[in-house]
Formats: sequence, structure tokens, C-alpha cells
Amino acid sequence: MHPVLEVPSGRPRACFHFDGKPMVGVDGEMVSSALVANGIRTFSIHRRGSSPQGIFCANGQCSQCTVVIDGHPRKSCVTALRDGMDIRTLRHLPHLPPDDRSFGGSRVETRTCQVLVIGGGPSGLTASLELARLGISVLLVDDKDHLGGKLLLQTHKFFGSIEDCHAGTRGIDIARILENELRTRTKVQVLTNASVVGIFKDRKAGVLINGDSYLLVDFQGLILASGARERSLIFPGNDLPGVYGAGAFQTLLNRDLVAPAKRVFIVGSGNVGLIAAYHALQAGICVSGIADILPEPSGYKVHASKIKRMGVPIYLGHTILCAEGEGRVERISIAQVDSDFNPLLDTAKTFLVDTLLVAVGLTPADEFHDTASDFGFPVVKAGDAAEIAEASSAMFGGRMAALQVARRLGLSVAEEPSFHEKMEVLSARPGPLHKLPAPVIGDDFQPVIHCDQEIPCDPCTSVCPVHAIELEGSNRNILDLPRYLGGCTGCAMCIAVCPGLAITLVRRLDRQKALVVLAHEYIPTFAPGDAVPLVNREGALLQHGTVQKIRRNKKYGTWLIHVQVPLEDAGAIAGIRIQDPSLVAPTPRAIPDFIPENGILCRCERITVGEVLEHIRKFQVEDANDLKQIRVGMGACGGKTCSVLLPRVFAMAGVDWSRVTRGTLRPLSVEVPMKAIANEDQRP
Repeated sequence: MHPVLEVPSGRPRACFHFDGKPMVGVDGEMVSSALVANGIRTFSIHRRGSSPQGIFCANGQCSQCTVVIDGHPRKSCVTALRDGMDIRTLRHLPHLPPDDRSFGGSRVETRTCQVLVIGGGPSGLTASLELARLGISVLLVDDKDHLGGKLLLQTHKFFGSIEDCHAGTRGIDIARILENELRTRTKVQVLTNASVVGIFKDRKAGVLINGDSYLLVDFQGLILASGARERSLIFPGNDLPGVYGAGAFQTLLNRDLVAPAKRVFIVGSGNVGLIAAYHALQAGICVSGIADILPEPSGYKVHASKIKRMGVPIYLGHTILCAEGEGRVERISIAQVDSDFNPLLDTAKTFLVDTLLVAVGLTPADEFHDTASDFGFPVVKAGDAAEIAEASSAMFGGRMAALQVARRLGLSVAEEPSFHEKMEVLSARPGPLHKLPAPVIGDDFQPVIHCDQEIPCDPCTSVCPVHAIELEGSNRNILDLPRYLGGCTGCAMCIAVCPGLAITLVRRLDRQKALVVLAHEYIPTFAPGDAVPLVNREGALLQHGTVQKIRRNKKYGTWLIHVQVPLEDAGAIAGIRIQDPSLVAPTPRAIPDFIPENGILCRCERITVGEVLEHIRKFQVEDANDLKQIRVGMGACGGKTCSVLLPRVFAMAGVDWSRVTRGTLRPLSVEVPMKAIANEDQRP
């Protein structure tokens, strides 16, 4: 069971074989998810060193999940499972099966639209809605079978503004709201399971549909809402099966309802890493810890505090040393860093885990923007393709991108003066911290607010039926902190809607006892009369309290736990610990095998940092294209992963990155089968 997601019953089954063994999955789910659900972690064996490869991005961006399906190599994370499939581990390089059938050609379809929107995530959806409102015809293309993008992975409630971006609503629900609205717009055509693979100078885009057929789209303007891809990280063992991008983990867990781990460790304390920890805990997965090289969490403090309250330690000022194991992740090691961010090996800690999540940032998937700009097309980026930020700002940014491209197409479109200010607020980085006053507990219910950092958020002030909470501060917008004014009725709407679970309700019972109402987003493992461990906002154990009542707010899908506690601790209590510290302690002895230059730079071709450094130094390389001689950037991902890491490697070799000629990008973004574009039977 899951506290938020409903696992549908009666899903159609699909029987298949993997390396000759019969297995069962869900018809239509991604092959990768079916394999993981059946305990498969190794998808391919690389030709270099016969090293095992596992899934990393689950988004079709890399090639580590490639398997052989019915004789053909396929990326399993973007290939739907069908009954009767014969799936095999890809061993070294694939061999195409013999086929002596004649090819009669293919028919390339065409479509036209005023604006082509690439990507059906939060910004692509809102951009399409805004364009349709203006009467502009839209073709929205997305490479998944459902619209929503990363919203489909988000089971938590969103920050931001209720008015502008559905704050207080879970991402999965926002996706449904936006898609349902979009489907009613006659000006919008939608193509799912379709990838834009190229932008051409005659103002056309090539679209690959279902990995099989090809479509040419004639457009006037372009909105690039294609999101971002996850950054990799260089360390020994970074390509072991079990090392996932955080988004891949969330895709398996929340979209495909597959638990890919039992014990995880996370590198990166931004919102992505913090939220991944929260999602893992909701699925019953032990989170052994989070490490970040920075001295403070890079995500919202309210998120980090929430994770600490659940019982997850956060190791700040630490870096990952290595991941180790026989054919898959079995343990990872971290260490503190000095002032120059060098690891202090005598502080190493080792954790026995089966999964390591890499959540160290995102890289905009914006390659088509430069191509379209060079051709002189009206093109605008939106969402993560424009700026890595929260989905709340991406939704608002999609609307602004629609207005911008409409004006570039010559339409007279007015823009509300407040739009730029709202966008700036929604995309604001975490602000300063404030000391919170100690609450005075009375006989009537009152909210105790535990959020102490300026972030864009207003749900608690918006849902209070008696306006007992207001925002107060010098910003004069939703970056200000909420403050209780008085007059609380005890309805608990504020604590049910709060994305950070950072509000409690408290009232005095007598001179020694008080009642605290806590938000809880896990299936309760306790009942009235049980004692539960209670913690303060930073996760420190205060004491155990006695559960009095459990109820669920159906609108926001949040459990409300009524707990009796000593009066002196009532104002400090902020949550219920769900993970015992003894479960997440490191091993008594650290066992890292730390050789940094053994880290893999090019995952597709398994080229190490050491090999690249040797080549750069030996040949005094100042052109990234020269690295193709040793196969860097020549793999199936087209250099999208390793190219982001090259500046650091050139710096290690003593070469100023500003002097380095950038690598040439491939003209097509994903692999296109020849049969989809071969057209020798076409007639004029």
C-alpha cells in the first residue's frame, strides 16, 4: 500500500522471457520497469571489461538500459512491454538479425501548426493552454504516453501560489488538472509517444512516433519546453547497476509503481534529492542518509527539516568517495571535505545499501534552441529548458513563453505588468532564515508555524476560512513568512495543505498536558493509545507522546494525528519520526577503495577520467572534438551526459575551459530507424 498513490487492480498482464526465463509484467509498462519489478538490475554487459550496466536516467537520454528485444537493441525505459516479448541481456555490441525481405519504403506524414510546443510537462502544458486562449493553433509533442512530465512523479504537495500554480496540490493531481483542461481546447493537437528528433532550416521539425514512423511538422513558432536531463557525477563505481539518477528512481517508484530498492543513499541535498528521500520513505524504503558537499542544504530548508524529522541523517560538508559491489551497488562511502572541497579520508563512512541516487542538479535539454535561433525562427525556451527551478515557476513560465512567442509571430498581445514580478518570486532561491518566536499555548487551538526560511509559498494563508494567518515581512509578496493573528477555529486546513508539513495545531489540556495535531503523509503504523516518537523541527527526539485520535483530510490526502504531550514540549513538537536511527548508522569501519581517476567520465563508452586526462596532457588538447579519438562523446547518448563534465576534467588537466573549442552536437537528438525516414517509394 501507498499513502498517496492508488495501485490499480486488474491491470492487464504480459508474459515475457528474459534470457530464457519466463517472467510476468504489466502490459504497456516500460520494459525497464518490468525487469526491475522482476529483480533484474543488469541490463547489458559493456564490451570494455565486460562491465555490467543498469538503468540510470529512465528517460531515454542515455543508453545504459539497452536490451535486446525480439532480436533488436532497444532502450528499455522507452519501450512498452508486450505479451510474448523475448528480451535478452545486451552483451557487448548488438548484432542485427538477418533479414532478406525487400523494403518497400515508408510514407512520411505532414502536419501544420502555428506553434510547435516540444514537451508536455508543466511549462509545455501551460504554454499550450495560453496559446489556445489566444486563438493560436498548437501541436504539443511529448515523448511519454501521458502528459505531465515530472509532475507525474511528484506525490508531494507543491509550494508557490495557489492562485498562479496550484500550490498545496500534489504534482500528480496538477498533471491531471492541466491535461483535462488541455483536452477540451480545439486549437490544440497532442502527440504522445513522440519525439522531436530534428529542427530543419525550412522551418520543419522531424518527429519520430512510437519509435517507428516519421512525421514532418510545418510550424511558424517554436516553444522549447523539453525539460532537463540529470547530471552525472564522477566517482569510482558511478556506473554500477544500482546507481540511479534521482528522477529515474522517482519514475520507477511513482509513475510505474515499482520499488527499485530496499536501502538507498542520496548524494545531493537540493529539492530533488530531498523529495526523492521523501518519496522513498513513503514507499517503505529505508533512506540511510543524504550527503552534500555544501555546508547547508541547497534545497528548501523546510524540505530538509521535514526529512530530518522522518529520521534521515543529512551529512553536510561531505562528498561521495565511491560505490562498490560485485556487479551492483552493495555499499557506498562518503567523507568530509576540507575548505578546498578535498575529501578527508580519515573521516570516511561506509553504508551498506543497494541503491545510490545521484541528485546533483540538472542540465537544460535546450539543444534545439540554438539550432532554431541560427535558422532565424521565433523560438522561446520555457520551464527547465530555460532555467532550472521548481515546477511552480515552470507553470507560470510556460504562460509567459506563450505570450512572448505570440508577440514574435506579430500578434498584438498585452502582458500583465505583474507577470515578471510573479515569475521572479516563484523562481526565487531559498532566502534568509528567521528566528521564530516561542508560542504561548492557550486553551484554544492555535497553529504553531515551523517554517523559518523565505520561500515562495502561500497555501496556509489562502485556505484559512477565518483569515487567521497572514504573510508578514519586508518582501510584501509570498516570500514573506506566515504569522498567526488569532481566532483559530481548529479546522486544521492549514496543516493539511502545508507542503512542508511545517504547521501544527496546539492547545492546552491542563497545567501539565497539551494536545498537538500533526500532519502525517504515511500510512499510520500506530493506533490510539500507542506511544509515538516526537521530534522538533530539526529532527531531534523530544519524547514519546500518546496518540489520541487519527483522522484523514480527504481533500489534501493527509493524515491528522492527535497526540497528547507534556505542556512544556507542545510548541516545539513538529513531527513523528518514522525511521529509527539504528537502521541508518554507518558500518563500524569505512572500506572505501578511493582512486578518483578510475571514475567513469563517458558512461556509454566507459572512458575513465584518467584516460581523458592522459589524452589531454599528451596531445595538449584544446578542442573537445579531439576526445572523440578515444570515443568520448561517441556513444548512444550523443555526448549529452559526459559533455557537462568536461569543464571539470579540462581544469584537472590544467587547461582553461574558456580556450577549449566545444564539441559538435549531433543533428538528431535520439536514434531514428532508417525505415522511418527511407522513402524510395514516394511519388510526387
